[in-house]
Amino acid sequence: MNITDKVVAITGGAQGLGLSMAECFAKKGAKLALVDMNEDRLNEAVAICEALGATAKAYQANVANEEQVEALFTNIVQDLGSIDVLINNAGITRDGLMVKAKNGEVQKRMSLQEWQSVIDVNLTGVFLCGREAATKMIETDTKGVIINISSLSKAGNMGQTNYSAAKAGVAALTVTWAKELSRYGIRSAGIAPGFIATEMVKSMKPEALEKMEKMIPLGRLGEPEEIGMTAIYICENDYVTGRTIEMDGGIRI
Repeated sequence: MNITDKVVAITGGAQGLGLSMAECFAKKGAKLALVDMNEDRLNEAVAICEALGATAKAYQANVANEEQVEALFTNIVQDLGSIDVLINNAGITRDGLMVKAKNGEVQKRMSLQEWQSVIDVNLTGVFLCGREAATKMIETDTKGVIINISSLSKAGNMGQTNYSAAKAGVAALTVTWAKELSRYGIRSAGIAPGFIATEMVKSMKPEALEKMEKMIPLGRLGEPEEIGMTAIYICENDYVTGRTIEMDGGIRI
């Protein structure tokens, strides 16, 4: 796929990895549809992409709300003419042990709300957006790409029962959609980032960051731009589908 003038929708596109990926695609001449809940950050993100010479539009939507997602993709196609790439990036965390106990006495359990809120955004949101993007691609005969952002935690991570389950589900959806949608010329691939130097991660205590870096064979955090480069690679290489690329500096070796 030649990215120039292609319409790229990015959920969670107003900040963090989403914004970094948007900037990478803006530099390649894509048209950006940035989706987020935060209106102010969305407007700032649009201005950043426009400053790079790209066409960009802001869309406020909750990816876990079916009606809002259906309206979102209808609006994107009406505004920009098509949807060529969807990057399912929106996500939240509600970390904690499933059961925390001391001396045989349970002190805290992960609540159903803590479980469900993460599943709703990180898994159901991916399903809803993927379904609507695929629908629009098929209706407009667009040979598109769906990129799902999974995580190193898909293999299971202590304190992330909800998040790990959702990200493992995202990786499974990636394979399933590649098999189901290939007949329409639609590819599906994933990216599983490890420890990436986002604003949130860089704000951690220095000793925690140092400990984190020592776990990574390459000895450093990944840069947000490196995730964007991977998304571009997936789009530009028409033989990539059904695989989740682990961008973790070798931590899973």
